[in-house]
Amino acid sequence: MTKKKRENLGVAQEIDGLEEKLSRCRKDLEAVTSQLYRAELSPEDRRSLEKEKHTLMNKASKYEKELKLLRHENRKNTLLSVAIFTVFALLYAYWTM
Repeated sequence: MTKKKRENLGVAQEIDGLEEKLSRCRKDLEAVTSQLYRAELSPEDRRSLEKEKHTLMNKASKYEKELKLLRHENRKNTLLSVAIFTVFALLYAYWTM
């Protein structure tokens, strides 16, 4: 996802969107795989389905890598938020004593 587009969305929304894309991709991959093993196919059809399967596997792999990066970024943001909250809580406790 481009950086400009990412600025407009929250990390959690990006994660949700990617999870949906990954889910659809996996369902499509499952459908293609079942077609490959169920039906008797001509060599051309088999090659076409295998090519589609390979493409879907690459796409799923790309989505998984991007999800991993986004989840890491989300963890960093969460830790930063907790750290800032803790600092403010400590400052508040110090000044009110």
